[in-house]
Amino acid sequence: MSERGEVAFGDARIRYEVVRSLRRRKTIELTVDEPGLVTVAAPEDMPAEQVEATVRRRAGWIIRHDGAEATVPPARRFVSGESLPYLGRAVRITVHPVDGTEVAVRFHHWQFDVNVPRSLRGEERNEAVRAAFEGWYRARAALKLPPRVERVASHLGVRPAAVLVRNQRRRWASCAPDGTLRFNWRAIMAPPALVDYIVAHELAHLRVRGHTPEYWAVVAQAVPDYRQRRERLREIGPHLRI
Repeated sequence: MSERGEVAFGDARIRYEVVRSLRRRKTIELTVDEPGLVTVAAPEDMPAEQVEATVRRRAGWIIRHDGAEATVPPARRFVSGESLPYLGRAVRITVHPVDGTEVAVRFHHWQFDVNVPRSLRGEERNEAVRAAFEGWYRARAALKLPPRVERVASHLGVRPAAVLVRNQRRRWASCAPDGTLRFNWRAIMAPPALVDYIVAHELAHLRVRGHTPEYWAVVAQAVPDYRQRRERLREIGPHLRI
């Protein structure tokens, strides 16, 4: 059973996972793995209260390094000339007012053509277009992610029980104890190299559960430059949104 905790820092919630080691004497090492999730390497006999106190003391540093305070792009207006990310590229949006009742998104030649009913106005319009784009991204993620998972899994010598696409608010992906991988549909917005990092990050958990040195060694088998990819994902993560 993994040891986990959570502390509050202002409006932010910092989740952490404790990895204990007999080789570690007195020091604690914090690693920011993804927004709001921290791995704490701690001595085997250190009290949980002391670990939590350390996380609280370092909370400001954690927030600064996990992208939680990164500048959030302005809200989308879904008008012609805007763009949305897909596999690391900015795809231009062209809006076509129509007399129908449904928003339809079409992707071709690296452009989004969006049919938007003239009857839609204001926030109702924006929510309808946003929902249509989310549906498109979900479908594309369900199409594109499984082959990448299969390729990286073959390289690492593992096999997930299932590959699912979900709306995960704070995580790019997760690996359940039964071997099921769940990917945030927004992951398909990232460049292919970062998608492969997200995939390798979860597949490595099929061999090593915690974020130990052994775990990161498995990740490195698939993506040797995982540190650079992880840092890049933290930088652009806030911009991968609708």
